[in-house]
Amino acid sequence: MNIEIRKIDAESAKLAAGLEKLCFSEPWSEKAILEEAERGYFVAAYIGGAFAGYAGMTCVLDERDVCNVATVPEFRGMGVGKALVASLIESARNGGASVIMLEVRKSNAAAIALYEKAGFTRVGERKNFYTRPREDALLYNYYIN
Repeated sequence: MNIEIRKIDAESAKLAAGLEKLCFSEPWSEKAILEEAERGYFVAAYIGGAFAGYAGMTCVLDERDVCNVATVPEFRGMGVGKALVASLIESARNGGASVIMLEVRKSNAAAIALYEKAGFTRVGERKNFYTRPREDALLYNYYIN
């Protein structure tokens, strides 16, 4: 499966905002995605020219914080999430980061498996971090050598 990773642009931000509404209880808007993309690293995945998902992270000094990783439902299980996370890691490494941090819903087994397989280490938990529905977050870090 050939997965192309591209920097987020206006067209892919619109598609990412639609995907946000499908995947998250508190979705980001197209405007928010574009604004954060200017300050961070946001990418879109395409398979055969079709939008398949997106991911983004903010960048502060030598730390990176993953905002969201989302895959279009019909492309799940095809390595899109893996490719997106690999792109985040590569960008952080090339940008001189020392750590990538993220939060994930405690019940999101698929995302947890993805992050652990990519080399993220569980470092803690935040009680009642998420709303709609209220749920704890697991905290993960990826340490860059």
